[in-house]
Amino acid sequence: MENQKQINQLGRDMLFTSLASLLAGMVTALLLGLLVFIWSNSVAAAESDSHSSYQRTSVEEVKRGALLMNLASGGMAVDAPLLDTDVEMVISGMMARVVVKQQFKNPSQEWVEGTYVFPLPEDAAVDRMRLRIGERFIEGEIQEKAQAKKTYEKARREGRKASLLSQERPNIFTTAVANIAPGEMVQVEIEYQLTLHYDQGGFRLRFPLVVAPRYIPGTPIGPSEVVAFQGNGWASDTTQVPDASRITPPVVDPAEGAINPVHINIRLDAGMPLEKLESIYHPITVQQDETGIYHVSLQQGSVPAERDFELHWVPHIEAAPHAALFTEQWDNSGYALLMVMPPANQQATTNPLPREVIYVIDTSGSMHGESIIQAREALKLALQRLAPTDRFNVIQFNHQTDALFPQAVEANARNLKWATKYVNGLIADGGTEMLPALKLALRQTTEKGVLRQVVFLTDGSVGNEQALFKLIHEQLGESRLFTIGIGSAPNSFFMTRAAEFGRGTFTYIGKVEEVGEKMAALFAKLETPILTNITVQWPDGQSVEMWPSRVPDLYAGEPIVLAVKMQKPAKQLTITGQVADNAWKQQVLLKGGAVESGVHLLWARRKIAELMNEKARGRDESKVRDEVLAVALSHKLVSQYTSLVAVDKTPSRPVDDAFNSKAVPTNLPKGWSAEKVFGTLPQTATASEINLLVGMFLLILAGALKWISRSRRSMKGDFQLVAGRS
Repeated sequence: MENQKQINQLGRDMLFTSLASLLAGMVTALLLGLLVFIWSNSVAAAESDSHSSYQRTSVEEVKRGALLMNLASGGMAVDAPLLDTDVEMVISGMMARVVVKQQFKNPSQEWVEGTYVFPLPEDAAVDRMRLRIGERFIEGEIQEKAQAKKTYEKARREGRKASLLSQERPNIFTTAVANIAPGEMVQVEIEYQLTLHYDQGGFRLRFPLVVAPRYIPGTPIGPSEVVAFQGNGWASDTTQVPDASRITPPVVDPAEGAINPVHINIRLDAGMPLEKLESIYHPITVQQDETGIYHVSLQQGSVPAERDFELHWVPHIEAAPHAALFTEQWDNSGYALLMVMPPANQQATTNPLPREVIYVIDTSGSMHGESIIQAREALKLALQRLAPTDRFNVIQFNHQTDALFPQAVEANARNLKWATKYVNGLIADGGTEMLPALKLALRQTTEKGVLRQVVFLTDGSVGNEQALFKLIHEQLGESRLFTIGIGSAPNSFFMTRAAEFGRGTFTYIGKVEEVGEKMAALFAKLETPILTNITVQWPDGQSVEMWPSRVPDLYAGEPIVLAVKMQKPAKQLTITGQVADNAWKQQVLLKGGAVESGVHLLWARRKIAELMNEKARGRDESKVRDEVLAVALSHKLVSQYTSLVAVDKTPSRPVDDAFNSKAVPTNLPKGWSAEKVFGTLPQTATASEINLLVGMFLLILAGALKWISRSRRSMKGDFQLVAGRS
């Protein structure tokens, strides 16, 4: 009888154990289902949040372009159509003065504040901002950034019209405009000075039209301090990109049509007859007047702000410049911008060294579409150009890094065939974790007597530029880094500075049709001995502050460009250098030249850029800040530490009428895929809900397994007991 009771109890225990196991399985399945559901909703919410600031307007309104604003009467967003953006350029020799006029209108019946983010060339010397509201102009003044912010906030609270122009990156700026009355037209005028780029016998002027979405690595650092014009981009501030919310403006879905039309008009005084004048990416109309001045405008009148504009002109070969000089007297000092072209026959006199070339290609989501096609074609051309004495490797990266070979291999037919097959199979998807790829490319070692070159193909769409510059500076060694900007709107600030830190050059490729031409120019640089150890000797007793302070190495077709500040005019200077084992020397007479306004701005901008490079190399930030402030305030330039602020003296808005701000949506760069860029969970999105569910699941699973284990041990003992008694 006793044994029968124990057997019955054992049966009940087994049944209970089975039910408990079934229940644990059901709970596990339920939690996994909830996990998938919340995860998918997190993705959808992230996508919705990234678009929420522009989905409130209709498709028709979005196609007109709109500055989205929050109303004081309840926070509902309205649109202020972007009526026009006019860009006027005056080019003289190798200098340009550019005026950007952006017009907005407030069609609502409420007082509003608008903020917008826009790109400028990374070396633009921005020295003027005017705010036009109605028939009145308000001139901006330069202030330390923190003080300018306080000045703007005070005016905003008091109901006075005000605007604030700040630099987020050397090529990204933000403007806030406060107290725009119902029905008012607002025009913001921004002016800057620019040095033109001369290379391979031609001049190039590049004007960016859109801020491309940036990949934001790092961990979110929590809600930012809430201020009237705090960044309201689609990304959260992170440990690696603490200002991410200020460099990621909302993006319009390409399916809804392009917005933000731009008009461009250029007056070009080349100073010499031209062999060619062309716009690389936009059709243009060109007229030459009786004085020889070229007048350039867009053939279609306007274009959407979705890809960079580039103008290229080539002088007749007999008129190509060998030297150019522009001078200015400003604030009791003399300033000069000097360009010297080394003779071509001095640049290729010895046999090139054997090379080890490491190709690094970006295969992240932002490279999807036209960009990855351009990059693949460029890389295949580069592989075909390798000599039998060269060694090479191919590294691709997105959210992961992958190398074709464990180390560089010989450029023989077998390895090149394998590499070409590998490149043809590359697809673009995932994040842009650039740091590990650069570490891998720079970490590899090379034998003595071998020239090591790293060729980096990317759109540069990252927000952690400073960390990358620091890495290049610390780990470059004897390598040379050459960057190739791919796509319609590459991050030129990162690309040019990375090449500077890497002692290499920067090349743009904006469409497949120009891959051959651009890569041929790059091959000339890669395969030709460079001009090194360049020194500039000034007359004795001459006090000179020159930027760059140390002239970088020069590659084939590149000029020496110097910005100089002098207390008294110099009559001549001597430049020396070395090409392989051959010495080179050239005397330059500093007389004649053209007197141009704005040369001091170019000198100041170059000095500020050099100081910021020193910060990236590890110099104390407080010392860099003090020196940048002194230069920027003296020359009235916008910088990392200074802003332009314009404030009206008379209040125009009743102080009791509150208002909020909203960001201007931008286009996705031409050729980009919205799905590839925004179609996955953002890197900066938090995973608290997922982590909580995973934790609950593991706790329940552990408890169930522990209980089942104990039950089984108990049943085993019961079986043994029954068996012993039977």
